[in-house]
Amino acid sequence: MPYVNRDISWLHFNYRVLQEAKDKKSNPLLERLKFLAIYSNNLSEFFKVRVAHHKSLVGLRKKLKKQHHFDSEKILQQLLKMVNEQQLEFTEIFENQIVPELRENNIDLKKRLKLTEKQYRFIEDYFKNHLLPYVQPMLLVDRKIKPFLNSAALYLAVELEDKKNGEINYALVQIPSDKIHRIVILPKSNPEVHDIIFLDDIIRHNIKDIFPGYNIIQSYSIKLTRDADLYIDDEFSGDLVEKLKKSLKKRKVGPPARLVYDRQMPKPFLKYLMDVFELDNLDIIPEGRYHNNFDLFKFPDFGMNDLKLESLPPLPIRELETDELIFDKIKKRDYLVNVPYQSYESVIRFFEDAAEDDSVTHIKIVQYRVAGKSRIMNALKKAVKKGKHVSAFIELKARFDEEANLSWTRELKKAGVHVTTSFPGIKVHVKLALIIRKTAEGNEKYAYLSTGNFHEGTAKIYSDFGLFTYDKRLTEEAVKVFSFLENKIIPREEFKHLLVGQFNMRQELTRLIKQEIVNAKEGKDAYIILKMNSIQEPNMIKLLYEASQAGVKIDLIIRGICSLVAGVKDISENINAISILDRYLEHARVFIFGNNGNELMYLSSADFMGRNLYRRVETVFPIYDQNIKNTIRDIIDIQLKDNIKARYLDFKRLNQYVCNDSFAIQSQNETYYYFKRLAKQRQESIY
Repeated sequence: MPYVNRDISWLHFNYRVLQEAKDKKSNPLLERLKFLAIYSNNLSEFFKVRVAHHKSLVGLRKKLKKQHHFDSEKILQQLLKMVNEQQLEFTEIFENQIVPELRENNIDLKKRLKLTEKQYRFIEDYFKNHLLPYVQPMLLVDRKIKPFLNSAALYLAVELEDKKNGEINYALVQIPSDKIHRIVILPKSNPEVHDIIFLDDIIRHNIKDIFPGYNIIQSYSIKLTRDADLYIDDEFSGDLVEKLKKSLKKRKVGPPARLVYDRQMPKPFLKYLMDVFELDNLDIIPEGRYHNNFDLFKFPDFGMNDLKLESLPPLPIRELETDELIFDKIKKRDYLVNVPYQSYESVIRFFEDAAEDDSVTHIKIVQYRVAGKSRIMNALKKAVKKGKHVSAFIELKARFDEEANLSWTRELKKAGVHVTTSFPGIKVHVKLALIIRKTAEGNEKYAYLSTGNFHEGTAKIYSDFGLFTYDKRLTEEAVKVFSFLENKIIPREEFKHLLVGQFNMRQELTRLIKQEIVNAKEGKDAYIILKMNSIQEPNMIKLLYEASQAGVKIDLIIRGICSLVAGVKDISENINAISILDRYLEHARVFIFGNNGNELMYLSSADFMGRNLYRRVETVFPIYDQNIKNTIRDIIDIQLKDNIKARYLDFKRLNQYVCNDSFAIQSQNETYYYFKRLAKQRQESIY
């Protein structure tokens, strides 16, 4: 069965991010710089978790003197080879494309040897006044003095000559980019030009002042990334919260996942550092002159909006953003929210109205990731003060949000919210909220089901669908989900509408695919459209191959990992797979099944990954409202026609841009204007 290793496929995805940094045709200059930052940030997390995972397997195999079930060292070598190739291209893009184009647009990134006298005086004063307290030198002595390197911190590795005896010494100096802005604006050498310099080069210039008894021979930047995965020995016994806190402390001192270094560093110097820090060839990655390029997120724009994409302000959903109570609207019909094209205000209002409405008795929410400053969380605290029963399930094991979620757990408990937290052995990835109102007609239930988190920040850059509904078929089953999460009560009756991880989700998804296979074999119209972040689970891939061979037409829109190989003769030739990467991060999951002309449509929090299908609580929810189905179908059709930002994922044209003679369609732009036209039509219909 054709199958691409998940981590190799992920590097193919991150290369698509790098492609955006090269796309002069549709990305203005500062947007391309932003994609370099995204690429760098992605890669850093990849090494902290996935590469660290492979290295631990290599170490375990060597320790046990056994061959693992797959050759982890071979995969690790392949990953590092791909990263090395991509890093060379990254350097080429930054140094030979981006930097010269910045200069053409009157933004000059200066090297330390090309400053004016005035600028030299400035960086010398800047060093003394701002940097000196943070740049304590650390001498190195081979295997005898080995200072601890903070994960992801920048250092200058310095070769020194003792002025008295001529002996060669080595030292490290930390670059305090965690405390001082990495990019410093210099005095102008030309009234029309903005001169800037990296903090790294300010320290390079002044390093002689740190080592007054030495001649500086050479200096190169390095950075160590540590294993950031959390290793909790036993989640099923003891206090999981305390174990998580201890594990978070260990994350800061985890084993090295990689040492990145300036590829211009001489081999003897590099070998010395490897000996000091006990690293081997699988631990080192060459990069350009500068590391931690996610600092480019903070690159100054000097008000040059023409070097950025045109702003697309989120469109209000006017029916839900009036003075009228939001529940009165939802009771009449379902509403779809597609952020960031549409405003997130209605979702916030859902909770704020619930906090104020005297009829509301209960508010329930699942929190996976949430904004640092959140109106939604403030509404929950306000609701408690007004005497409402508020409950929140918080997943403490949301990777890299563990500390934030621990903090929210403490804060919400202090406010009086009933908080329940992680299950042992599985994660809760559900995106669900429920409001219960007590009226003369009895208890009324309103649900919000989504493909994305309750996060006001990511709602501005992640493309997600959300559904407001009063439909009892969905709200009653949402109650069962919360009963399970809050009280560990297994539902007595099976879920008939929601597909829920740990219950019926995997089985029902399998059944839906198999039904299309049956339909195809019977000569009926059979097709499947799947939009996801990732597809990796071997059994689901095998089933899609089987569907393709039976004649089912399958369209895949996969943003990230795609272990499935499309377009292989006699195996997957009926599968068309694309990936769309643009200004927004595609995060929605949509599952569509032809069902012999009676199309079925679902939105989901889950991808076709082993973790989602086996080790998480997820929700897949059907769309019953025909108008909403039509809207989602229109958006999916727009994406399938994208010939600007879509790439092929088949084995012959991997990561090639889709290019054809059809009318140019950039799906994210087109989706925005689709909703703009829709809003205008609805506004006109009101009057």
